[in-house]
Amino acid sequence: MTNHYYQTTPTSSHEILKWSFELFDKDFQFTTDSGVFSKNTVDYGSRVLIQAFSFEQLPEGSILEIGCGYGPIGLAIAYASGRLVEMTDVNERAVYLAEQNAYNNQITNVDIHLSDIYTDVHEKQYAAILSNPPIRAGKKVVHQIIEDGYCYLQEAGTLTIVIQKKQGAPSAQKKMEEVFGNAAVIKKDKGYYIIQSEKRGRR
Repeated sequence: MTNHYYQTTPTSSHEILKWSFELFDKDFQFTTDSGVFSKNTVDYGSRVLIQAFSFEQLPEGSILEIGCGYGPIGLAIAYASGRLVEMTDVNERAVYLAEQNAYNNQITNVDIHLSDIYTDVHEKQYAAILSNPPIRAGKKVVHQIIEDGYCYLQEAGTLTIVIQKKQGAPSAQKKMEEVFGNAAVIKKDKGYYIIQSEKRGRR
């Protein structure tokens, strides 16, 4: 049976890996496993998103990460910003690893749990939503993250995603423009686009 990282319960045999990776000025220690996205290193798209995301100008409040995997984006942003970061994933194995990685790196300002996109999120509105969306799960999932995200953002809150041009960045940007009325490419790097929309009270 083929396993996908966007499945709820991976059935692949465990293959525990431990490695370190520097994000901001911290040497993070990560534990990963088979059945999760990019188990060997922090994938390049996530690195670009972490570097491009600015939290200084956001309204007060928590940050939500949709599709946290084993945790590199959410843990790095929690460490750098000091804000509460709610980290969710549909993959049970990924959530377990993210919890372990938070503990091992002494990151306590996180709320990590299972959720199918926004189904089980813990707050009604966030200062920002981040996602390295599961492209292989299909365009419908990516567009749902964008469409439903609007309602979960505070005024002046931002939705930021990373997506490769060849995997649908122009389509995602168009959808974000439709939903938010704005969609800026704030960074391009090796084919990865960081696209950001701001909630400006259009609805």
